Amino acid sequence: MGPMPTSNIARAIPVAARVNRFSYAIRNIIPEAQAVEARGVRVRYLNIGDPVAFGFQTPAHLVEAAARAMRDGHNGYLPSQGIPAAREAVSADYTARGVNIPPDRVLITTGTSEGIELALNALVNEGDEVLVPSPTYPLYTAVLAKINATPKYYRTDPKRDWLPDLDHLRSLISPRTRVLVSIDPNNPTGAVYPPSIRRAMIEVADAHGLTILADEVYGELGYEGTVPLLGTLDPDAPIISFSSLSKAYLAPGWRAGWLAVGTTPRLNDALAAIRKLADGRLCSPGPMQYAVTAALTGDRSHQTAFRRALVERARVTTEKLNAIPGMTCVAPKAAFYAMPMLSLPRGRTDEDYVLGLLRETGILCVYGSGFGMPPEQGSFRIVFLADPGELDAIYTDIGDFTRRYLERA
Repeated sequence: MGPMPTSNIARAIPVAARVNRFSYAIRNIIPEAQAVEARGVRVRYLNIGDPVAFGFQTPAHLVEAAARAMRDGHNGYLPSQGIPAAREAVSADYTARGVNIPPDRVLITTGTSEGIELALNALVNEGDEVLVPSPTYPLYTAVLAKINATPKYYRTDPKRDWLPDLDHLRSLISPRTRVLVSIDPNNPTGAVYPPSIRRAMIEVADAHGLTILADEVYGELGYEGTVPLLGTLDPDAPIISFSSLSKAYLAPGWRAGWLAVGTTPRLNDALAAIRKLADGRLCSPGPMQYAVTAALTGDRSHQTAFRRALVERARVTTEKLNAIPGMTCVAPKAAFYAMPMLSLPRGRTDEDYVLGLLRETGILCVYGSGFGMPPEQGSFRIVFLADPGELDAIYTDIGDFTRRYLERA
């Protein structure tokens, strides 16, 4: 045979259409930061909620549990639902917190992210609709793009501490609505919902036959203590709850999470579907599953110190950002995120502002439209895990840049 025609060799291999629908703003902005670093500017990364990157240490007894599992030879495949000890520990933790979920309704997942993906794939058909908050955590909309389903954004109100607008939520429901996503405590705003809002969301789900995906990964990082699980309000509610070791146990890189399916028989088919999908990926990372038991049955004193550190950082964040002319910031009540808003000049977007801030100061945040916010509203997310002194300097630089930005408009 002769040589292949050069035109065939040069032609690009096409990619799937779903890739063009897929967006995850928290990491999509990294190439811009790398371009700034290539110019010799130090980038201060406030885009990813990784406590370990800011010097918070994974508790030693968790590290020892994972290392011991490796040394003891637990390096093979595990049950797709997770090892019994880990599922029993999750079950016992939920029960102690007021939600009785047996171990056979718990799955150990590769972080909360995989749990969310398993649940959405099990529950949502192509063309179906899912209610997600605005702003939202962008993994939800990224997964919906992959499965060709439609996110319907229900507003949360910065004038009411970022609480859901229930009337707007109800107005979005159609015959194609399948799932209601609740992120509480909230990423990206730091909001915590009161019982009245939570009860109303359960009532909406019951009235319309929806499943609630309750993202509760920050539940142990409430500034006034652990935030109750949503399921405590109604043991028969159609809730699938998610959490992990990533945040409250300071081990995000381990990808050790879980989902817990409420005991209502209405979710039995969903549980079977999630198990079936989980079989296809064999199991989540093995040795880290042994740390789930250590985390949930062992010493949690690190959380007291971590919460104290977050309260101080939240105070600095709120005070400094609210002092910037044209900017407002709702005080967060949990976790390590805030979503300030800037009154933008006409024709400007949140992405314009965030990219300008990055290129001029090296400070990397994420624009609110990456979380489903209207771009003209000037919102952006800050991760405030850095040392309070460094945060103070960062916010001074944000204030100086913002004054220049508004003057140039």
